[in-house]
Amino acid sequence: MQARRLTMRPRVRQVTAMFQAFSLSIAQLGDRAILRVLLRSLALTFLIFAVLTVAMVFGARAVAQAYGYGQEGGLAAGVLAAIIGIAATWLLFRAIAIPVMGIFADDVVAAVEAKHYPDEASTARPVSMATGLKLALGSLARLIGFNLIALPLYLILLVTGIGPFILFIVLNAILLGRDLAEMVAVRHLDPLDLRYWMRMTRGQRAVLGGVVTGLLMLPLINLFAPLIGAAMATHLFHMKDIR
Repeated sequence: MQARRLTMRPRVRQVTAMFQAFSLSIAQLGDRAILRVLLRSLALTFLIFAVLTVAMVFGARAVAQAYGYGQEGGLAAGVLAAIIGIAATWLLFRAIAIPVMGIFADDVVAAVEAKHYPDEASTARPVSMATGLKLALGSLARLIGFNLIALPLYLILLVTGIGPFILFIVLNAILLGRDLAEMVAVRHLDPLDLRYWMRMTRGQRAVLGGVVTGLLMLPLINLFAPLIGAAMATHLFHMKDIR
């Protein structure tokens, strides 16, 4: 791979490329291949949340009854657990949706490459389900691990009011940008080039992660955010302006 493919371009051109990647990604949301991934990923994501919510309800009822609160106490605990589970579906949507997208991301990347970058698509290495699952688990592990590491700082920043929220956005934008970029780069780069490319593109990946993090915070739009992020990452990887 030529060195120019792994070098940064001026910031202004990177910003222009980001807007172009976003518009192209939105325009392709209606493609059948993209819609199939959307339906599969959303179905699996909400299935996971449903299973967790049901487990919480039965667990809360069992605990309440074990401590002598009876049927009524168990029912109240179950209702409270259900409310918490439903709220968690929105609050923790990113934590599940992005790893799930990692499993199906190759189909999104392939669809974008087939339409916009056919030459690159012809040389891509399809990502196996095992590799997709590995990417998904890695994404989830980083999300949990880095947020646990940052927990003391979250607590310290509580006195500022908005500090924990800002830290959460920044940290998770960085992590999300890495996840999305890796979904694409793994199709085209060997391990050595992949590590170098990831190191050289930290800034643009953080911006990508910030954009998608913002989308994830918007009701309804957050359902499409992982898909848009995967498509944007594909455009940004192939656009000469950001390599």
